[in-house]
Amino acid sequence: MWKNPSEYLATNTVKYFARHKGEVNSCAVSPDCQLVITSSDDSRIHMWEANSGLLKHKVTGHRGPVKSCCFSPDGSLFASSSHDCTVRIWTVDTAECLHTLTDHCKSVETVCFSPDSKSILSAGWDRLAILWDVQTGEKLKSFNGHQDVIQCSTFSTDGLYIATGSWDYTVRLWSVGSDTNTNVLKGHKGNVSCVSFSVSGMLASGSWDKTICVWNPRNGFLIFLLNGHGDWLRTLSFSRDGILLASTGHDKMIRLWDCEHGKCIKVLKGMLEMAHTCTFSPNGTLLLAGAMGIYSSH
Repeated sequence: MWKNPSEYLATNTVKYFARHKGEVNSCAVSPDCQLVITSSDDSRIHMWEANSGLLKHKVTGHRGPVKSCCFSPDGSLFASSSHDCTVRIWTVDTAECLHTLTDHCKSVETVCFSPDSKSILSAGWDRLAILWDVQTGEKLKSFNGHQDVIQCSTFSTDGLYIATGSWDYTVRLWSVGSDTNTNVLKGHKGNVSCVSFSVSGMLASGSWDKTICVWNPRNGFLIFLLNGHGDWLRTLSFSRDGILLASTGHDKMIRLWDCEHGKCIKVLKGMLEMAHTCTFSPNGTLLLAGAMGIYSSH
């Protein structure tokens, strides 16, 4: 059942975590909402206790800016991708590196876990998206079709599909069971920088053209074209129930959109720099955003 979107905006508390020595490129909340990880241009991943804000681990190993990070849905692992052309899989308990995945030949811009935590997808400057087995670290298959850098990726909530967004201005929908794309979504007039699936199957994509497209990815139908950001989009995140879509951009704005009507219902303030990343906590009570070495939760 749909709730009034204002019910999600009852708190304006802001907490800052500021230990990185470079731009924060990505952030994620553990499934139990107890931990937060942030990745940065300083080549490090930081793991924080969400409630206390204490720094639990400084995770090192990458030899270049860490472009993306994410927790596995089962909460046991996290993954990171880097400008050093590698993807790493780490344990949550000890921050030990289990696998270093090395089949990419250029910067890896994005990494994400499948809903069952058994595989991860990575993609980047080599225009390839690669599906990996988490248990063994072996490559399962490659997805080839984009004509330029792949900057973003996501799994559908049922795990059957993957979406990738590229600097070729398109979003491609892939079937996990096949290595060919099932649909090419065209409509953006700039590089596609972020993608996110909702639980209902909608797919949102954000672009350097300052717009957000909300699609029915199966038939390629454009449901909403959302305008409001004054600069290019960095991150999109649906709330757990799909009611809200959060977006961040280079205009220092975090916008919340009502996905039933395609309207912006709130602009969050508190970011001191460009908002590079945002994500809803799994329980839907927190929205976290990172920028320029600052990390905050609303």
